[in-house]
Amino acid sequence: MISRVESVNIAVSGTLRARGREIATGIFKEPAAGRVRVGALGLEGDVQVDKRYHGGPEQALYAFSSEHAAFWQQTLPREDGYPRGFFGENLTTSGFLEEDVAVGDVYRMGTALVRVTKPRVPCFKIGLRAGSAGFVKTFLASARIGFYLAVPQPGEIGAGDTIEQVERPAGAMRMSELIQRLYF
Repeated sequence: MISRVESVNIAVSGTLRARGREIATGIFKEPAAGRVRVGALGLEGDVQVDKRYHGGPEQALYAFSSEHAAFWQQTLPREDGYPRGFFGENLTTSGFLEEDVAVGDVYRMGTALVRVTKPRVPCFKIGLRAGSAGFVKTFLASARIGFYLAVPQPGEIGAGDTIEQVERPAGAMRMSELIQRLYF
């Protein structure tokens, strides 16, 4: 299967409501038109509101597979489904799954090189976004959580770009195995 970037998603600051107060967030991401510049700290024009937990060189991008949307629609149906960017991902991909990638893998996407770093750590904001208090637990238990990428070579990424593996370190652990070790 050929892996592809289905959409590049960026956000502006938004808010979620929890316990009677407004919480700033960058989880509301929408597909960008055209190609987007990516650097060591993420996508140009994207917003990372809480930099204690989001962003930085090892979490410059968050990739999430479009194949997971069908699972979520069956598990927690939504009238409007799960559009690209719903999970707060910068990159909605296809054929780029947790069981296929390994920590340290380097991939070419457009003119950029990205390196797989670690799985996403879901926070309460994804539960608020999904409208379900139990969603974070269900999300984590599914092991369909996506993963972070570093950007060792800046460039431009756009919808339709193929994701081409450039390097895999010897003995690299698959992301799905790391998720199992960390969370189960």
